[in-house]
Amino acid sequence: MKKILLFCLIAGYGRANAQSELVFVYFNDKPNKAAFYANPLSELTQKALTRRTTLGIPLNDQDAPIEQTYIQNLQNLGFTITDSSKWLNGVALVVNQTQVNLIKAQPFVQSVESFAKNSSLVLKTQNINKWESFDLAQKNMTVFNYGSGSDQIDQINLRPLHLAGFTGTGVTIAVIDTGFPTVNTGSAFLRLITNNKIKGGYDFVTKTTNIYDPTLNNHGTVVLGAIGGYIQNTFVGSAPDADFYLYRSENAMVEVPQEELYWIEAAEEADRKGVDIITTSLGYNNFDDPKYSYTYANMNGTTSFIARASQIAVSKGIFVLIAAGNSGEQAWHFITTPADNAQVFTIGSVDSTGIPSGFSSFGPNSAGIVKPDAAVRGTASATVDNSTVTTVSGTSIATPIAAGGVACLIQAFPTMSRDLMKTKLRQTASLYPNTNNQTGYGILNFGSLYNSVLNTSELVKRNQISVFPNPVQSILSIATEGEVSSLEVFDNLGRSVLKSKNQKSINVQDFASGTYYLKVQVKDHVYYEKFLKN
Repeated sequence: MKKILLFCLIAGYGRANAQSELVFVYFNDKPNKAAFYANPLSELTQKALTRRTTLGIPLNDQDAPIEQTYIQNLQNLGFTITDSSKWLNGVALVVNQTQVNLIKAQPFVQSVESFAKNSSLVLKTQNINKWESFDLAQKNMTVFNYGSGSDQIDQINLRPLHLAGFTGTGVTIAVIDTGFPTVNTGSAFLRLITNNKIKGGYDFVTKTTNIYDPTLNNHGTVVLGAIGGYIQNTFVGSAPDADFYLYRSENAMVEVPQEELYWIEAAEEADRKGVDIITTSLGYNNFDDPKYSYTYANMNGTTSFIARASQIAVSKGIFVLIAAGNSGEQAWHFITTPADNAQVFTIGSVDSTGIPSGFSSFGPNSAGIVKPDAAVRGTASATVDNSTVTTVSGTSIATPIAAGGVACLIQAFPTMSRDLMKTKLRQTASLYPNTNNQTGYGILNFGSLYNSVLNTSELVKRNQISVFPNPVQSILSIATEGEVSSLEVFDNLGRSVLKSKNQKSINVQDFASGTYYLKVQVKDHVYYEKFLKN
């Protein structure tokens, strides 16, 4: 069955024979780019333009559309073209040597590059899954706010952003994956559907909009669930109020290099729609046809087509998160591409105690760049599928949890340079300035980053504030230079348990033992502090 699907997929690229290979044909230029610059809205949405303006990123030729007459000229030569990239400025074809010679002779062609690592064309072992095969298991639910997602939210200290009202509202995330069956019907996604949070989607494998096809692999569904899933009093994702575009780039039945192209097309469409974040729990090193497979030396961040395109996505102001991979206990134990790119934010996995997950792939990339960048819980993490909560394991689930946290940060600090945000995420992670080859700079700490920015922001001149004693048994006091107008305490489930006004102390003697969060209103500023009740 797998071989039949592979044959059909390759056949769609045009004429081929036993010596044929998948290549990328680069065009010389974009002769009509002036028309794009005169009217950028012809190619990009206002949201995409606003993201660039906000982050100080100018338009360039990569943003201009590909020249359609060049594509037509190749079609006139008898080639069938289904995939192209405006960022790389070219198209993909399966060709033999005679066809390569014909293509290279065209005046609009700059060069031809093969996807094969050992190409048979004259041009200028172990099968590792590209995503985690999820270990799905029905969970027994305890009915409360964050529910099964509470521990993974708290491990990365994301709750302070949620309590401050930053839950991803207004931030758009593109999930590029295998498909999204049951998202349109499952009750765990009803909140997203009802609130019009799914803004669109496309299947770049089949070139249709049928992203909810029930026969598709559900990997994309559970990835989305970790961010936007919601079951009242049972589970809350890491950015439940974000907006989403859902793109399928992965055919779970085969491992073919065309999937890199599908991802590039999805990323370009995501950019056009103005997304703020791309999260991808996919990666590549071995293909069904070994001539396309990569070596560790190729994991340098610039060899693969998908790594190059991911860097372009970053240059457009998109925060790109990529799963490190799940090969840590296998012969190939390295990260895969595009997790190898220096500019993407690569996520490794830890367990509930913070120990690196055995399966989490090792860095650095082959150029010596620290990878992964950081880590999130990926062992027995909670998400939703259809209408239920499930536990899953893999860097595939750690990555979307992190993506939700980034969405909350972008909502809180929309004008912050994405490079600065990545730097601060590394600097506030648990191991910084040290690193680990499976977890990078360590476990992410979103609350620490949030508070550190508030402390230094020119827009928020924060008075010094502290709470004591901590841990506390009875009276918790607040020390601050300003007058406290109100206090509110939230329990570890996110529920408000006490409110007071015009006081600098509260009595917590009757509180149950555990972790609590204190919201302090001082004049025009709001601060969040965590304390422990003994």
